[in-house]
Amino acid sequence: MVLVASYNIRKAIAPDRRRRPERILEILAEIGADIVLLQEADRRFGDRHSAIPLHMLAEHSHYRPVPYGMRPGSIGWHGNAVLVAPHVEIVRHMPLHLPTLEPRGAVLADVRVKGGMLRLVGMHLDLSGLWRRKQARMILSELDHQPEPLPTLLAGDLNEWRSGGCLRDFGQHHESVALGASFPARRTVGRLDRMFVSPGIEILESGVHGSPLARNASDHLPIWARIRLP
Repeated sequence: MVLVASYNIRKAIAPDRRRRPERILEILAEIGADIVLLQEADRRFGDRHSAIPLHMLAEHSHYRPVPYGMRPGSIGWHGNAVLVAPHVEIVRHMPLHLPTLEPRGAVLADVRVKGGMLRLVGMHLDLSGLWRRKQARMILSELDHQPEPLPTLLAGDLNEWRSGGCLRDFGQHHESVALGASFPARRTVGRLDRMFVSPGIEILESGVHGSPLARNASDHLPIWARIRLP
């Protein structure tokens, strides 16, 4: 069994408008996932360094970031990052360039975890429905052109309030993971954070992590799924 989480950490800015990366790390410890896909993981301005300082990630968690190396001090690409536990082997990784009017991207990582291979796609899609669909189709096209097929999990903040749209695109060949509302964190009404898995992956459990700490750390709650690889 593999536990995967996805979390828009809002640059580690809590509702009190203070940056609290230590709180994000405490929430990740609560979840205890093997793999975490992050959105808004980098600061917005200046050098856009990681919102969780690298030394803090190393000293106060067991996670290490997939090394995309797109910008010094960043742990991802356009705020999308992948963290893995010590027993997870990083086999291959690449950023995905998305069509957009504003800075957006996605990341891909192939990992070996608990004896199986898993392909991960982390994403944070556009506020515009038109651009979300273009981005979804680009991601799916990239998956179709990978050198070898692998069991795949896609997750992130899709910014999709209604059924249809990019959800329909991803759902054509992937199963949508059953999840509750995750936004806004203090009084959730929107299912903006989503997961999809390719055929063959068994979903054992899934949900939204709504601990008291998580409701006061970001404007999103983390989502998670416990899966069995084929």
